[in-house]
Amino acid sequence: MKPRVLVVLTGGTLAMGAQGGSLSVMQGPKDLLSLVPQLGEIAELEVTAPFTLDSGDLQPSHWLSIARVVHAALAREDLAGVVVTHGTDTMAYTASALSFLLGPIPKPVVLTGAQRPLADVRTDARANLVDATIGATLPVPEVSVAFGSQILRGCRTMKTDAWALDAFSSPACAPLVALGIDVSVAPHVRRGGALRPLDERLDPSVLAVRVFPGLDPRLVIGAIRTGVRGVVLEAYGTGNLPNGEGSSLIPAIEEAAAHGVPVVVVSQCPRGHVELDRYLGGAAAARAGAIDGGDMTVEAALAKLMIGLGRYQGADLRAFLLADVAGERAPGLTSGQP
Repeated sequence: MKPRVLVVLTGGTLAMGAQGGSLSVMQGPKDLLSLVPQLGEIAELEVTAPFTLDSGDLQPSHWLSIARVVHAALAREDLAGVVVTHGTDTMAYTASALSFLLGPIPKPVVLTGAQRPLADVRTDARANLVDATIGATLPVPEVSVAFGSQILRGCRTMKTDAWALDAFSSPACAPLVALGIDVSVAPHVRRGGALRPLDERLDPSVLAVRVFPGLDPRLVIGAIRTGVRGVVLEAYGTGNLPNGEGSSLIPAIEEAAAHGVPVVVVSQCPRGHVELDRYLGGAAAARAGAIDGGDMTVEAALAKLMIGLGRYQGADLRAFLLADVAGERAPGLTSGQP
C-alpha cells in the first residue's frame, strides 16, 4: 500500500504557466499527476491550496496560514508526510519559521519549488517535486527543503544562486538526504517528537542590519527608539563590529539593552560562525548585551527572533535565542555566554 502525502500549494515559479500567471490546472491530485505522473508511483496524493502567491509577497501571517494547514495534517494518522510548494525567493524564511512554529514533529514536512515553471519543457520542477514527495515518505521528521537532488534542513537553508538549478545550500549543515543513484538518509537527522499544540504567537517588529563601512550608528539607534523590538546584526567574520570613534555600534547595542530590545549577532559569511570574544569589537558588543548567534543563517535568526519575541521576555527570551531549538545552530557556539 502506497503512503499518503498531502501537497500544499502556495504559488511561486513552480506553479506558473508557460506564459506567466498561475498554472490553473493544478487544482487536485489528478491535475498534478497529469503534469508529473511519476508522483503516483511514490504516494497517494492529496492537494490543497491555501493561497497562490509570489513568495516575495509572503508575510509572517502567511507562515501562520501554512503552519495551520501543516499542523492539522501532521495530526492525521493516515498521512506519511507533507510537501509544501513555495516560491524560491523566501522559501528559506518560511522553512525556518515552520521549524520553530511547529516544534518537534513526528513526520516530514518538505518544502520545494523551482527555478523554472512546471509547464516548461526544460524545468527543474518535476525532479524537485519527485524528490520532495520521496522525502515526505522517509524517516526524516524535520522541516526541510528539497532542491537540486538534496534535502536540506529547513532552518539551515539559504538561497545562494538566482540562476542555477541547485539554488539552495546549507553551508553549516550537511544534507539530511542525498538523492543520487541511491537515496541516502544522513545520521544527523533529528529525532521526531510528539506533535504539540500550535503556538501562533510571533512579533514581526524586527530589523536586520548588515554591517558595512560607513554605517551610521545613529540610524540603528533611531530604529530602536521608534519601536523596533528586535535586531539581527550581520557582522563581519566571526562577529566583529565597528568600535572606533564615530562608527562604533556599541552605543546602539547599549541603547537596545536599555529598551529591552534583543540584538542577535550573526556572521555575514555563509560558512562562518560568531565568536564574540575573538575581536575587540565583538567582545565590546557582548559586554553591551549582544546575543551570540552562533552559526545561524540570517533567515533562521530573523524567524527565531520574531517567534521568540511572541513567546518570551527577558532572560527566557535570551535563553531561547541562545538554545539550539530545531537544529538551527551548532550547540556550544555561544562564546561562553550564559
